[in-house]
Amino acid sequence: MSEQAMTPRSTDFSGWYQDVIREAELADYGPVRGTMVIRPYGYAIWEHIQRNLDRRFKETGHVNAYFPLFIPYSFLQKEKEHIEGFSPELALVTVGGGKELEEPLVVRPTSETIINYMFARWVKSYRDLPLLINQWANVVRWEMRTRPFLRTLEFLWQEGHTAHATYEEAEAEARRMIEVYRDFAEGDGAVPVIVGRKSRLETFAGAIHTYTMEAMMGDKRALQAGTSHNLGQNFAKAFDIRYLDEHNELQHVWQTSWGLSTRFVGAIIMVHGDDHGLRLPPRLAPVQVVIVPIWRNEAQRTAVLATVGRVQQLLAEAGIRVEADVRAQHTPGWKFNYWELKGVPVRVEIGPRDVESQTVVLARRDVPGKAGKTTGIPVEGVAERVRELLAEVQTALFEQARAFRDAHIHDVRSYDELRDVVAAGGWARGWWAGSDDDERRIKEETRATIRCFPFDQPEGDGPCLMTGQRAQQVAIFAKAY
Repeated sequence: MSEQAMTPRSTDFSGWYQDVIREAELADYGPVRGTMVIRPYGYAIWEHIQRNLDRRFKETGHVNAYFPLFIPYSFLQKEKEHIEGFSPELALVTVGGGKELEEPLVVRPTSETIINYMFARWVKSYRDLPLLINQWANVVRWEMRTRPFLRTLEFLWQEGHTAHATYEEAEAEARRMIEVYRDFAEGDGAVPVIVGRKSRLETFAGAIHTYTMEAMMGDKRALQAGTSHNLGQNFAKAFDIRYLDEHNELQHVWQTSWGLSTRFVGAIIMVHGDDHGLRLPPRLAPVQVVIVPIWRNEAQRTAVLATVGRVQQLLAEAGIRVEADVRAQHTPGWKFNYWELKGVPVRVEIGPRDVESQTVVLARRDVPGKAGKTTGIPVEGVAERVRELLAEVQTALFEQARAFRDAHIHDVRSYDELRDVVAAGGWARGWWAGSDDDERRIKEETRATIRCFPFDQPEGDGPCLMTGQRAQQVAIFAKAY
C-alpha cells in the first residue's frame, strides 16, 4: 500500500477506479500498450469466479475442453457477418519461424470458427447431440481505448459452445445460460443485473439473438457483464455441421455460444467499492476474514497470538478463508486501513482484554465505524457468528447495489425525457417501436444505446418514446462501458 492518497470516488470515478486497482494490488499495466498483468490478489478473485461458474456449468451438463489459440484467417472469412463484426479488432500473425506464412493466422478474438471446424468432425448423428462444450481461455481483441479489467487487448474468459438438433433446443440453451449467469452475478457477486435481449444493432456478429445481463456501475454507467447467443444455423452452414436425424436425413445443427470474462472483476470493483477501496462479496473474496492482533509488549504479544492462533484454527476448520496479519512492523491502524482497501468482508480484532475475557471484536467492511463493530463474541462461538455475518454482508451488498440501481432507472415517455435522463447519468426505460435508424440517432446524439429489452416486461403496450406508435416492449437506454 503506497502513501499516495486515494482519489475520492464521488469526484473522479475513473481516477478512483484506477487507484483501487493499483492500491489493492489487483493488476498492473503490461509492457505492450493495452495489456494487463493480473496480480495474485486480482487473480484470486478471478479463480473464485471460475470455480463458482465452472460448478454451475458442470451441473447443467457441460464439459470443459481446450481449442487452439491460432485460427486460420480463412475460417473467419467463412462466416461473413462474423468477420465483419471482428475485423477492426483482429490481431494477425504473418510470420512464423522466420518465414512468411502462406496464410495469416488470427489470434483468437473468440472461438466460434475453430470450434465449429471441430464440431463438423465430431457430429455425425442425432445421437451425438446435444454437444455441450465450455472452454476457459484467453482472447485478443485489438482495442484502441483500454481500461484494466473492463477492456484490454488480451483478457481471460470462458466461452461455452453448444450444438443442438432443433432451434427450440438452442433457444432454450441460450436462455438457460443467461439465467445461469444471472444466478452467479446476483448470488455470488452480489451484483444486481437486468437480463434481456439485445437489439438487432447490438446483437453479436453471426447470431440471430443475443441475450445479456446489464449491471449498473457506481457512476451509473451500464456494463454488459455476460452474454449468451443463439447462433441459429449460420455457423453450421458455413462449416457444414450436419447430422443424420432419426429418419436418416441430413440436417444442420442449431448452435449457441456464451461467455463471461475478467471484466466481471471490474464490475465488482465499480458496483461495491467506496472511498476506502474494495468491498468484496464474501463468496468471491480471496480472504473472507482477517484477524488483526493488538499488543503493547512482549507478554501481551505472546498471549494475544495464542488466541489468534485458536481463532484462526476455528475459522479455517469451518471452511472460512481466513488470514492472520501478525506482521510486527505495522501498527493495528495501518493494518485496518490495508485490509479495508483489500475489501476483506470481516475483520477480527483481538487485544489483551479480549484474551482475558476469551472474546473477540468483529468489524464489518460494509458498515463503517462503530456501527459495524460487535464486541464480546466468545472465541469458541466465533466460527458460527462469523459465518452468519458473512451471509449478512453478502445480502447487504446486494440490497444496497439494487437500491442504488433502481433509484436511477427512470421511466420516460419521449425522446426529450430520454435525453434529460441520460444527460443526468441515469438509465432511461420506455416503450420502443423505433427503427434501426432511430436507434442510431439516439446513440449519435446522446451516446446511449439500447442495453436490452428486459425479459421482465410490463403488461399491455404503450406509445413509442420516439415515434408515438404503439409499442409492444420496453427498452432500457444508458451510456455504457
